[in-house]
Amino acid sequence: MLMNPLPTRLSATRIEPMTAAPDDANRNLLFRSLPVDVRQRLRSKLERVDLTYGSVLHEQGMRMEHVYFPITAIVSKLYVTSSGASTEIAMVGNNGLIGVSLLLGGGTITNRAVVQSAGLAYRIYGRTLTKEFSGSPQVQSLLLRYTQALLTQTAQTVVCNRHHRVRQQLCRWLLMSADILQSNELYVTQELIANMLGVRREGVTDAARYLQALGLIRSQRRHITILDRPGLEAACCECYEEVKRECQRLLPDPETDHAALQLTVHGC
Repeated sequence: MLMNPLPTRLSATRIEPMTAAPDDANRNLLFRSLPVDVRQRLRSKLERVDLTYGSVLHEQGMRMEHVYFPITAIVSKLYVTSSGASTEIAMVGNNGLIGVSLLLGGGTITNRAVVQSAGLAYRIYGRTLTKEFSGSPQVQSLLLRYTQALLTQTAQTVVCNRHHRVRQQLCRWLLMSADILQSNELYVTQELIANMLGVRREGVTDAARYLQALGLIRSQRRHITILDRPGLEAACCECYEEVKRECQRLLPDPETDHAALQLTVHGC
């Protein structure tokens, strides 16, 4: 495991009320899955936040005030040991939110949330969303299903980091990041990936060379391009598909999947 080279305090920039592009928040799957009346009440209370690389949204042991809905940013949830070593336990993008434990009444947070890919997010006071959670069975069902999906990702990540090769872990990490960004172009350093996986940088370098020799990726300084998506999926362990399948089952897109209505009304 590696020492975490990222900042340890909040450094988000340019926070402003949401005035333009009111439908922009709908680019977040969880937000657009909320009941229409809830979204209407929440819109005027959202704040637009441009998250910079390395921004820490919350630290272990702190109490959060805001819940974040990433739009183009990716946030990594890290567990940090007393020695300072860290490992990613989940990544959150436009498919979820940061701050779910606040909604569930957990109080303080047991992990660190760090921005691994800069971009846009919207935030809202946790007590505002908690009020909707407490008063709506539909909101409760949605956010509890999201919690289950997040727990699935966390558990699968732990299994993957313990039992699978670094090259397979790298495949999983690249595929999940590409899904969130909806792009085969990833601007990321091997040092960051090593920090997320909790392995030595040399291990990531060797794994990237192996995948590049197979023609699956092109790895350059601070830039990785996925060249063969099916091939990368085939080289990956089962962890990527397990997480993807469970997330799609629990959180179908309401704009494309009519089954989402059934889940929203009746739960899983």
